[in-house]
Amino acid sequence: MQQQYDNHLRTNFPVFEKELIDEIEHTGEFRTFMPDEILMRKGQFMRSTMLVISGLLKIYREDEDGSEFLMYYLKPGEACALSMVCAARHEASPVMAKAVAETEVMMVPVDTMSEWMAKYKSWYQFVIETYRSRFDELLLTLDNVAFRSMDERLAFYLKRAKEAQHTNNIEISHQEIANELNTSREVISRLLKKMEQKGMLALHRNVIELKNL
Repeated sequence: MQQQYDNHLRTNFPVFEKELIDEIEHTGEFRTFMPDEILMRKGQFMRSTMLVISGLLKIYREDEDGSEFLMYYLKPGEACALSMVCAARHEASPVMAKAVAETEVMMVPVDTMSEWMAKYKSWYQFVIETYRSRFDELLLTLDNVAFRSMDERLAFYLKRAKEAQHTNNIEISHQEIANELNTSREVISRLLKKMEQKGMLALHRNVIELKNL
């Protein structure tokens, strides 16, 4: 099993030195999460950060009514910048994390992260790149919310899901999309129907087949 973890880490984090891989295996906790399982809740204090080995995670905000706002996805070879910040500063998480598919992660204790910043150049560069990538994604999301119409936001949302899940068949209900885009199910259903009429997608039961988006 140890060899399996080693192979996963080397495959998904090829820039890490062998010594760093060894330390991650020694100090980290390998965990598997099922689809829709919550990894991180709003208000939770983080004692570790997550390195994604396989699967897909969704990082999102949730309001008092349970409505969700998608911030970004985390794919294999990536880490959650917000969990890094909250863990390092001993602050409660302002976001939620949920598994979209069966997902394997390595949980890395916060006590080791600051030590690795000085000890391993690859870890320092990985953390900086993680912050930069997540910041860029958040700016892109903010631009779409602030400057795009709802049909443009919907198209962006579907493209993002396609890229993250590597499939043209997005398994999701109209209500789930409405919750994440902070609008009504009726609005989403109407816009999806228009997109279907234009040949951009095909609607099935809880599945949206993307064609020419």
